[in-house]
Amino acid sequence: MHIPEDLLYTPEHFWVRKENGTALCGITDYAQGELGDVVFVELPKVGAKVRKGERIGDVESIKTVSNLYAPLSGEIVAVNDALREHPELLNQDPYGKGWICRVQYEDEGEWSALLDASAYRKLL
Repeated sequence: MHIPEDLLYTPEHFWVRKENGTALCGITDYAQGELGDVVFVELPKVGAKVRKGERIGDVESIKTVSNLYAPLSGEIVAVNDALREHPELLNQDPYGKGWICRVQYEDEGEWSALLDASAYRKLL
């Protein structure tokens, strides 16, 4: 299981990377491993206003359906459209080509509630 040191994490197994005033987000390697083969991703809607912890979509695998929760409050400004045709990218490259969405976050203070790699490892 790969847990990059340069990312932050949520207890719901989302990773977050700050990039150019936005937050790039996806599910962790642990999450994709627990899900098994992903067959469908319901992406959030671009332009949607979300609150931290709010359901923003789903991931369906051969085993189960799992909810996706916003790691930060703000506006969804981009989604990974490649996941519509290739949901398996979540399994193959969860920290790269398998990213899920980009959030224009509203509250800088919410970043302090995210877990660093060490704290995420302890959670697991």
